Amino acid sequence: MVMARREVLVQLDDNLVEQLDALAAELGTNRSELLRRGAQAILDAEALAAADKELREAYRRQPADPALVQSARRLAAETAPTW
Repeated sequence: MVMARREVLVQLDDNLVEQLDALAAELGTNRSELLRRGAQAILDAEALAAADKELREAYRRQPADPALVQSARRLAAETAPTW
């Protein structure tokens, strides 16, 4: 599915443009695609950070049952492979 695109002006210094162009050539793509990937990576990272923060806050509100934690530790110790 092709999504509509909007042209957006972004100002970059010459060094950054050169690095992007070199990487794009190495990867067989173009600068715009790299910037789209970078923007998506930022959005994905922020979504993961928000989910992680929400999970931490949930554990602060309702800590894990110590008996459950101990059982999980014991099970992990019993089933962990020997390296």
